[in-house]
Amino acid sequence: MRTCRVGLVGAGGVAQRHARVLTGFADVELLGVTDVAPEAAGALAGTYGGRVFRDVDELLAAGPDAVYVCVPPFAHGPAEEAVVAAGVPMFVEKPVALDLDTAERVAALVQQRGLLTGVGHHWRYLHVVEEARRLLADRPVRMVNGAWLDKVPPVAWWARRDRSGGPVVEQAAHVLDLVRLLAGEAVEVTAYGDGSPPPVDGADIDSVTAATLRFGSGAVGTLAASCVLGWKHRAGVEILADGLALWLAEDGLTVRDADGERHLPADPDSARVAVDRAFVDAVCGLGDDVRVPYAEALRTHRLALAVAESARTGRPVALPTGPASRLTAPAADAGVSVDA
Repeated sequence: MRTCRVGLVGAGGVAQRHARVLTGFADVELLGVTDVAPEAAGALAGTYGGRVFRDVDELLAAGPDAVYVCVPPFAHGPAEEAVVAAGVPMFVEKPVALDLDTAERVAALVQQRGLLTGVGHHWRYLHVVEEARRLLADRPVRMVNGAWLDKVPPVAWWARRDRSGGPVVEQAAHVLDLVRLLAGEAVEVTAYGDGSPPPVDGADIDSVTAATLRFGSGAVGTLAASCVLGWKHRAGVEILADGLALWLAEDGLTVRDADGERHLPADPDSARVAVDRAFVDAVCGLGDDVRVPYAEALRTHRLALAVAESARTGRPVALPTGPASRLTAPAADAGVSVDA
């Protein structure tokens, strides 16, 4: 059995989760970790094995088979560029960046290098997602309503727009990824934020955001995001098709059709394991089930940034339908570039 030697960039909560999952695989060795906080890197290595590296370059010099980049949104970019330049398969946690320029630049480098990549949209590995796709296979989606109604996570950078990108970019990206998978690509969004931060010191993000989406298929949809609660109230996607209503979340799929209502449970932890298992198998040449490579995650990131941009400016934002990498104002404002 080939052993896959994995290096981690970042030692926060998400990196710890991946370390726990990866070291549970018999064919994975945690080579080590680097973090701007050496004490955090030392704690992770002390728990899961491996050594502490001074920086990304030292980690890469140790010859990992794959690198996981698990850093906050504002820290993306330099680590990915170094890993791509070294030609090492790379797994990146979502969101892939704070802005669009960074994500587009990394995506271009990945494409040029032909690098194997994966991104942590683990919801795609819920078995009920495939059941939802099966049920929708012969019925056009008419409406999709996404929601992520939650609290402010207990990390200092999250409530700062210039650090996290806000709730739509950092939290609701999971929902938007499923919206794209089930309803196709959105071509225009209009969003509004309340302009009032949640009751957290130093916060400058919107407490709530409401958006409407128009899809290339003709379907329409909404997104609701909130971070004012003390608990995770609701996160998922409602899909309406002819004679069919679905509610899809991490804990399962609820189906309502002519036969009545039924619920298919799901285990979110199994999806978190499956996303890592699929990536390791791909690195080892044992499988090809990476469902969200970097280029696919970029499309979700564009959509999240379009919603955030519309909420900030109060104007509709059109999304590129081809290889264009810029979000632009719709036809009524032709020629006006809207940088995310």
